[in-house]
Amino acid sequence: MPKTIAGKMGLKPGMRAYFYNAPADATSAIDTAGLSVAKSSRGFFDYIHIFVKSTAELDAKFPRFKTHLAPGGRLFVSWPKSRQLGSDLTLPEIIRIGYSHGLVESTALSINSVWSALKFTWPKPGKLYQNSYGRLPGAT
Repeated sequence: MPKTIAGKMGLKPGMRAYFYNAPADATSAIDTAGLSVAKSSRGFFDYIHIFVKSTAELDAKFPRFKTHLAPGGRLFVSWPKSRQLGSDLTLPEIIRIGYSHGLVESTALSINSVWSALKFTWPKPGKLYQNSYGRLPGAT
């Protein structure tokens, strides 16, 4: 039996979640049933999912949402595939932005025919992260 998008994302019932700028078709594809979805970004979240179309928007919004990410939480960034919807975002650029704001990437997946997603988490203490697209602040 194929795994659901929510399953691939590691989402579990009861997780505190927040969506920014999420299109209805994308949240429907993820299947947010069972999540505790907040209407505002106050507090800390196990799962934050932001949908952006431009490099400038992602770079501006990333730090705001990072401050609401619980320890052990995940921040997913979704962007239009293949520059759809006039997007200038690419996977390397998203990774660069995430690392520049202090989070590391792991899982990439497809939400639907328009949206891709990339998971960011807090770096593990003592682990060396070497990514050709991004560098953590203070990394040598």
